Amino acid sequence: MTAFAETHAAAALPLVDPFGRAISYLRVSVTDRCDFRCVYCMSEDMHFLPKQDLLTLEELDRLCSAFVARGVQKLRITGGEPLVRRDIMKLFRSLSRHLVAGTLEELTLTTNGSQLARFASELADCGVKRVNVSLDTLDPDKFRKVTRWGELSKVMDGIDAAQAAGLSVKINAVALKGVNDDEVETMIEWAHGRGMDLTFIEVMPMGDIEPSRYEQYWPLSQLRAGLMDRYTLDDLDYRTGGPARYVRVRETGGRLGFITPLTHNFCESCNRVRVTCTGTLYMCLGQDDAADLRTPLRASWDDAALLKAVEAAIARKPKGHDFIIDRTTSRPAVGRHMSVTGG
Repeated sequence: MTAFAETHAAAALPLVDPFGRAISYLRVSVTDRCDFRCVYCMSEDMHFLPKQDLLTLEELDRLCSAFVARGVQKLRITGGEPLVRRDIMKLFRSLSRHLVAGTLEELTLTTNGSQLARFASELADCGVKRVNVSLDTLDPDKFRKVTRWGELSKVMDGIDAAQAAGLSVKINAVALKGVNDDEVETMIEWAHGRGMDLTFIEVMPMGDIEPSRYEQYWPLSQLRAGLMDRYTLDDLDYRTGGPARYVRVRETGGRLGFITPLTHNFCESCNRVRVTCTGTLYMCLGQDDAADLRTPLRASWDDAALLKAVEAAIARKPKGHDFIIDRTTSRPAVGRHMSVTGG
């Protein structure tokens, strides 16, 4: 068999980790930069990567396409804030060819919503059907404190534009003790009243930040228990490909998700890997082991070396992560900030 034939034969095989989990979901960070500085995600005085260290849009396209050729069905573009990357729509337009060909099931993104009013229609034209918007509070003053300098009105305009363009919007809210613990019911009623799913996420111990993780941490087991005093929560089998577990809120008719990396991790069914904007592949969000894909990507126009590096990395994918938050340590479980790996 020729080298060309061997490469294409390998490309037809799905990526399967040591625990038999097929990798069908890739999250790709296109930038570590963001126009917010959310208190659970970034330090206020962030130092960003030099632009020359980032993969070009053409390299990101080629890397994503290699994963699609190996069975990835869902591709999520993340950041930082992905929509602040210059000419980002060129990447979406190019990747949309995989949707047309039927080799990719879904192309989507996670955004803070600040630039969504500008790009919503074009995203829809590229075949994007749904977006996740990170929004932790509906109070403008709290919003500015959480994001350090964001404007809630811009996010609301972005959500309006997304829905007007026909995009399905899901709201992701990090549960923050002492910040939005008095807004849960308000957020549920607002999101479901607009036909949007809402997912609460436990704060993750990633990166050195000024507030204490312990002070921020609000277990979703407590949040859910509190909701049951007012709402009837019916468990659902519904999945979007990510780690959220959903219930139907009988009183609103809407879906409510819970992502619980600490109180009940979701590792047993993990089908995801993440690539940073520098081409570093993380097989687990909660582990430091990583693989350099930028070097083989730039070494040759042939994807053989790239695919070999991907296969070797997937063979090291761990069974799960070991997140923990307690009073005894101020060190994060993982040193890199969430914005580096991608949301």
